[in-house]
Amino acid sequence: MNNDIQALLARYPPQAVSQFMSVRQLIFSLANENELNPVEETLKWGEASYKVKGGSAIRIGWKAKDPNFIKVYFHCQTILLETFKELYPKDFVYEGNRAITIPLTCIIKHTPLRHCLTLALQYHTLKQQPLLGA
Repeated sequence: MNNDIQALLARYPPQAVSQFMSVRQLIFSLANENELNPVEETLKWGEASYKVKGGSAIRIGWKAKDPNFIKVYFHCQTILLETFKELYPKDFVYEGNRAITIPLTCIIKHTPLRHCLTLALQYHTLKQQPLLGA
């Protein structure tokens, strides 16, 4: 983990760090399982950003003004959130065409989130397929 991300997490409450780390680990695991490495981890717009070649950026953030959630952001000019809403209408609370909100108190549902993150990591390969090939 780079120093910028470590400094960011130092400002997060423990539950937000725990949820953040669960999503981060899932991104790295999926990239490895799907042979999409390396994962580029950077700080963009004050949030941790993750991207692999051929994929769309995934950002993870927590904000003090919305302290009970972390949010997993996706590029708003893609069809990712539209696809996620079609596939998983009741599994997540969505924030427009930008994010999936994850309560700090919940156990992350790995199956649907796992699929959504995989689609984002492979977005440019899948974007021409209906429902991203899901």
